Amino acid sequence: MTTAADHYDRLLAEHYTWMLGGDIHAVASAQLELLRELGVRGDSDDAIAVDLGCGSGAQALALARLGFAPVIAVDTSAALLDELSERAAELDSGHVVRPVHDDIRSALPRVVEPGTAAAIVCMGDTLPHLPAEADVSDLVGDIARALRPGGQFVATYRDLTGELVGPDRFIPVRSSEDRILTCFLDYVDDSTVLVHDLLHVRSGDGWELAVSSYPKLRLHPEWLAEQCRAAGLDVRRDAPGPRGQRVLHVVQPA
Repeated sequence: MTTAADHYDRLLAEHYTWMLGGDIHAVASAQLELLRELGVRGDSDDAIAVDLGCGSGAQALALARLGFAPVIAVDTSAALLDELSERAAELDSGHVVRPVHDDIRSALPRVVEPGTAAAIVCMGDTLPHLPAEADVSDLVGDIARALRPGGQFVATYRDLTGELVGPDRFIPVRSSEDRILTCFLDYVDDSTVLVHDLLHVRSGDGWELAVSSYPKLRLHPEWLAEQCRAAGLDVRRDAPGPRGQRVLHVVQPA
């Protein structure tokens, strides 16, 4: 079965920023406002932030604008990291944002010392891309060890625990004059949904169709919040948020 990383390399990475609306700076501004609302901001010269699953950089750019430095941006897609580097250079934050080509499941112990990160984010529905719930639990443990006292972790993700049926399983993602992306959900079992992305791209007078599928975790909000509590983190917010995603905000006790 195709992994999420392979799915993005084969199909979505090239179109990722377009999927978000085409203007990464507008998306970064929206993420900045969410983080600011949660009280996430750089407050010192050594306010290290880590963006896990950074994509083309909306969260990393927001963290840089909030005063964090350095902002370590981790992703498995080299193409998206290259795009992030270009965006950061345009905003004169290339010296602040540090792209890292790595797997978020194992990157944290390599990119930050224990107890030093002021903020860690994993946003844009990245957590459900991990292969198994055990990977999510292990990552939460790494996050707890990486955060300094008072450090904050923010995740946004889609709650897929409620099963859609019939036509509701077809989700229009975005359409424009040259591209149409539609998603179809196939519920495999209580823990997994198979995501099928159908991308039509205009070619000359016609359209070309590319299709790829990958598994996604159905993370239950109560389960995820409990993983954070078990790791010693204080859950401050666990509620629905913007763009149909759930917001989880936790803090490392001082």
